[in-house]
Amino acid sequence: MNKRRRITVAALSASAVLACGLLAAPWAPRLSTQVSGDEALAETVKPLLQRPADKLSVAYLEDGTVRIAGFGADERTEFEIGSVSKTFTAALLADAVERGEVTLETTVAEILGPDLRDPEAEIGTVTLAELASHRSGLPRLATDPGALVSSFLNSALRRDPYTAPPAEVIEHAQSASLGGRGTVAYSNLGYAFLGQLLAKEAGMDYADLLQERILEPLGMKDTYVPVTAGNLRPDAPTGRAASGLPHAAWTAHGGAPMGGIRSTAADMSVYLQALLAETAPGSAALEPRWDTGEGGEQVGLGWFTQVSSVSGRAATWHNGQTGGFSAMVAMDREAGSAVLILSNVAAGQEEAALALLKEGL
Repeated sequence: MNKRRRITVAALSASAVLACGLLAAPWAPRLSTQVSGDEALAETVKPLLQRPADKLSVAYLEDGTVRIAGFGADERTEFEIGSVSKTFTAALLADAVERGEVTLETTVAEILGPDLRDPEAEIGTVTLAELASHRSGLPRLATDPGALVSSFLNSALRRDPYTAPPAEVIEHAQSASLGGRGTVAYSNLGYAFLGQLLAKEAGMDYADLLQERILEPLGMKDTYVPVTAGNLRPDAPTGRAASGLPHAAWTAHGGAPMGGIRSTAADMSVYLQALLAETAPGSAALEPRWDTGEGGEQVGLGWFTQVSSVSGRAATWHNGQTGGFSAMVAMDREAGSAVLILSNVAAGQEEAALALLKEGL
């Protein structure tokens, strides 16, 4: 190879490396300057946002009215809502109790029956109430070695770390060791297990159960559970990590009951309105029942309630975060108000939502 050719090849190689580096480099998310919807709401919430954001939707509900604003998004923009999905699973449980299909004290063994791997195992005595309030003793994530390796690798590659199908979720829950049962310890595994148990009891898969009992009655047409990437709607958006790096969609497969729902500001506002009015299926899930051990905070079926030591007002809330999205919902049930913030960046807006709920418009 002559000298000129070596220089040319070296230059091309350097350019390729630089291009790859630029493609992989994190880009700091910047809030879009394109505002849609309620301009007054947008102006109010903008200075409250303290975390990186790119596209963002916010909804403010008060006295039966709904106001929605968006930054680079509108009321129909699709977001992953992450662990806010747990509130829908909790609603399915409360609804099943109202239907007389189960009770809060129904045990894992009663639902799994002959599918319970070890009739003597403690997991069989765990109740649906314990799973729904994070008091089951199950760990946050599956401890099966294969599941741990898969989760680690997919997270490192910015892909969905939850790939286990429903049968494996049930198996992972049965193989995990229980610890600290009776005290509140947040468990994604516990909620994935709860959702699959409710689906099994109803004789249908989780996505169909949610559609039939929650989404259709409320008319939430833009909300769905893809379960796998192949079921994502055309042009389904993906989000970014807090660093700005793109992240693949999280659909969670068998873990969908704990974090696999996609929705919009418009649909989530319908959900929140129905919860405030206590007309949503399974609204009883909202009621605080057990202390979390966190400064007077209580948990109901999925929902957390914290009373302000300053104002004495109670905020009932849940947040969610996936690899590329974040969500926060908060309600002042006594005042009949609620706030929702959805972002396509994995950086939570909890402080902003609670501040807006407190200060109002």
